[in-house]
Amino acid sequence: MRAGGSHSQRDHPTTGMLPEDSSPGFRRFGRCLGRVVLRMSYRIRVRHGERFPTTGPVVLVANHSSLADGPVLFGTLPRGAVFLIKRELFRGPLGWTLCKLGHLPVRRDAPDRAALSAAVRILRSGGVIGVFPEGTRGGSVAEARHGAAWLARSAGASLLPVACRGTARESGRRFRFRPRVDVLVGRPVRLPEQRGRAGLAAATERVRTELVELLAELDGRTIDSDEPDDDVRGNEA
Repeated sequence: MRAGGSHSQRDHPTTGMLPEDSSPGFRRFGRCLGRVVLRMSYRIRVRHGERFPTTGPVVLVANHSSLADGPVLFGTLPRGAVFLIKRELFRGPLGWTLCKLGHLPVRRDAPDRAALSAAVRILRSGGVIGVFPEGTRGGSVAEARHGAAWLARSAGASLLPVACRGTARESGRRFRFRPRVDVLVGRPVRLPEQRGRAGLAAATERVRTELVELLAELDGRTIDSDEPDDDVRGNEA
């Protein structure tokens, strides 16, 4: 069963749900092309895609273990997210492509008001923002930051933890032929009633805990798993 929701929400975002410099047509083409490339490169299984809210603002919070995590989530989840991506990648042809696909450059060394303001605007229009709370690759989610909780509280958005495993190459292995990648969508997290920094810290810890549990669940499933592979979009995507 595939996730519900209108076709327009999934493939044709309305005005305001994407950055100003993006190209909706190029974005749709990129998602379609990405699915083909992903199908050739990985064996992807998306689990519990039905948990992804079909409408309304969502802050997608995912672990980050390799550069492939973003493209995998962008191409396989029911609603394509606008990801906050480190500014250093927005250079040359890659930077142009990321911009047209609808992603936002963000500074990692200091609070980036321009990027956060753009993200809040997109959320208030009903869009989806994707963040990797560790800030850098690693996937341990041990140092989750408060940015995702701040965005969700500022825009009245849902916080949605999503775990991804299998994109990082194991140490000592040079080549992997179509490795298995598992994506597990968690349940939306409700923000605590607390306000201020204490509330943001509590929400951040809740999301971090949810991500750790999702990753543990994936790690348990991927060991000696004989389950059949799903389509690149998953059962619900």
